[in-house]
Amino acid sequence: MSEEIEQFKQATVLLQRVAEDTGVPRNIRRAASEAIKMLQRRDLSPGLRAANAISVLDEVSQDPNMPLFARTAIWQAISLLEQVRD
Repeated sequence: MSEEIEQFKQATVLLQRVAEDTGVPRNIRRAASEAIKMLQRRDLSPGLRAANAISVLDEVSQDPNMPLFARTAIWQAISLLEQVRD
């Protein structure tokens, strides 16, 4: 359980950097914020929270307007969240 919490924390830090950067398009910042909210929900199991966040991030990860550093951060967050299982 603590491993999942650590992965959620690391993913949240990565996503917050993207969400707070004004050089990133608004739709991508919004998706990062939405993914953070998904990770913080306590009423869902860790695996479901991770899957929901991955789904949101996967949609915007192919956006051609995304800066390279933001794409890398999102891919890193997805990679961390893919390791979470119920």
